[in-house]
Amino acid sequence: MSARNSADGEVAAAPEKDAVVEDFLRYLEVERNSSPRTITAYAQALGAFRAQAKGRAWKTCVADDFRDYLFSAMKKRQARSYIRLQFSAFRTFYRFLVERKGLARDPVRELELPKPEKKLPLVLTRQQIDELLGAPLKAPKHQAAPTWMPLRDAAIMELFYSSGLRLAELASLNVADVDLYTESVRVLGKGRKERVCPVGTPALEAVSRYRSAANVQSGPLFINKARSRISPRSIWLTLKRYLHYTSIPIAISPHKLRHSFATHLLDCGADLRSVQALLGHASLSTTQIYTHVTVERLKKAYDDAHPRA
Repeated sequence: MSARNSADGEVAAAPEKDAVVEDFLRYLEVERNSSPRTITAYAQALGAFRAQAKGRAWKTCVADDFRDYLFSAMKKRQARSYIRLQFSAFRTFYRFLVERKGLARDPVRELELPKPEKKLPLVLTRQQIDELLGAPLKAPKHQAAPTWMPLRDAAIMELFYSSGLRLAELASLNVADVDLYTESVRVLGKGRKERVCPVGTPALEAVSRYRSAANVQSGPLFINKARSRISPRSIWLTLKRYLHYTSIPIAISPHKLRHSFATHLLDCGADLRSVQALLGHASLSTTQIYTHVTVERLKKAYDDAHPRA
């Protein structure tokens, strides 16, 4: 066991790892093929509960322990989505304990969670999309940046909107994943599930221009100045920087390009099942939120244009 020196010179033992939680996290990674983000979020949720429960054994916890944790989270005014994520971790963990560790009763099943907030995703208009996608080639260029960098940024945003990719999916793309002949991109999504998404001509041309200028022939598709794979955070900050060179009045994230992709497809007549497949959603109910966005947009268009609205 490792140790460290405390402030008064005594040697304090480092906290021991929770063997049951370690088994659970390995189960998520190996058997469930959960994403690293999910594994990290679940580990943090279990750690936070364990700290409040003062290290009580998992098998001795009862429903009231989790009810107290829920009330504490609501008193702190934590977002409902965050609370539900934490309890998703608890439910998955206790299901694991029941199925793999012989636990007789799942205490988390007895709780009723607050309903999720109904928030419609914000989407950009097609005019705003055009303005944003054109920003990399119009914005002032940094003298220290390679000359190919604006072309890379334009290709990133074109591909985001063209294929509706998640941020992590786009950052992890390799050159071999983009097929110019079939006009498609192979994506490794959540749960390591692979899907193939079509890519529009403007995005393919933008990717080709960038690759030619940056001499990117293999390996990571999008690279940084050091010619290693660009990070998701760098992509986020890049998008944020170009927003300043547009008239778009709202803060946007890479995910809003994904929202806009789905909503514009439905606006133009795409069926829900096709959009579900393109987005890589496991459940159709996740995709259905975009139908509500589309209806709201139709209502606004009606109210703005109809003489007797």
